[in-house]
Amino acid sequence: MAAPALLPLLLLLLTLALSSCGGAAAASGAPVGEDYVRPPARPRGGQRKALLGLFPWSKKKASASASDPQQVHISLSGEKHMRITWVTDDNSVPSVVEYGTTSNTYTSSSNGESTSYSYLMYSSGKIHHVVIGPLEDNTIYYYRCGGRGSEFQLKTPPSQFPLSLAVVGDLGQTSWTTSTLNHIKQCEYDMLLLPGDLSYADYMQHLWDTFGELVEPLASTRPWMVTQGNHEKERIPFLKSGFQSYNARWKMPYEESGSTSNLYYSFEVAGVHVIMLGSYTDYDESSDQYAWLKADLANIDRKRTPWLVVLLHVPWYNSNWAHQGEGDSMMSAMEPLLHAAHVDIIISGHVHAYERTMTIRCLCRSESTKAGLIHVVLFI
Repeated sequence: MAAPALLPLLLLLLTLALSSCGGAAAASGAPVGEDYVRPPARPRGGQRKALLGLFPWSKKKASASASDPQQVHISLSGEKHMRITWVTDDNSVPSVVEYGTTSNTYTSSSNGESTSYSYLMYSSGKIHHVVIGPLEDNTIYYYRCGGRGSEFQLKTPPSQFPLSLAVVGDLGQTSWTTSTLNHIKQCEYDMLLLPGDLSYADYMQHLWDTFGELVEPLASTRPWMVTQGNHEKERIPFLKSGFQSYNARWKMPYEESGSTSNLYYSFEVAGVHVIMLGSYTDYDESSDQYAWLKADLANIDRKRTPWLVVLLHVPWYNSNWAHQGEGDSMMSAMEPLLHAAHVDIIISGHVHAYERTMTIRCLCRSESTKAGLIHVVLFI
């Protein structure tokens, strides 16, 4: 089990990232519970208003240069490696990243892969995925995508504590989003975790592009590790399978962690083992996700990674009136595994009303809850 003294290190950025969102409710004295009234949604950010007049599935207007990298974001890709993802309108741009520790001096390069997809009347740009490394810990690297365009820089996570994680859920594209991202930007964080509901595109594919542009200033500098929510489904019966856009744009290290699906995976960083579960793919005891989770938990070395953190979209415990019971079947299947592995904290979203539990040791247990789990539901 992790030492209690380390809890502030893990939750530091969780608290900071939420404070700009939850401050209004706290200041007004509005209770977070069955009587909580969700404030009206803010309008979408100004840079996207012009796009709302487009046909919902049309492609966004091309950038000034079709070969320039757009929507750049990074994620972990195994030990000491990082995946660089970006989009170009020009299909001839190579999937290559040049990088080094000095600005405009690139001593290494890596080639990768690319993909694209069509969704009704929308066709995506060329989506590039390139893994770079091995990289030094806690080091700034400068990089360029596709052999042209602007230079970006990233900072790799540290190899040991202290570690600062920014955690935010149900991000979307409103002025709430902008204020939250601006607040996170002011913090010295090492990585961002997002348990589902990214762009709120909801079938309107150009909103995936505007979301990528919105988060690029942060997502291109620190790894963003995400999992899916209900707004990533975008399934159309008999026409489109689910999560096509999400899987094409936000490739996570599922293969590196032994998973067969981009919808669930795990990774380790500076003494923390993080498991990202899929609320919207099979999770019963006969499922691939259940078998993978059981094997992943069995392979964790708690001496090396004293913290064990799980993220998923749908909360298992929730006192708000919204979304009651949605996580019950997943909880019934997987909660015993997490308790047996002594998971420290489970973070979810979906409800848009923040709460944090005391330790819980399964709903049906009567014995002491001293060794239970803490559940956190995010709010934005």
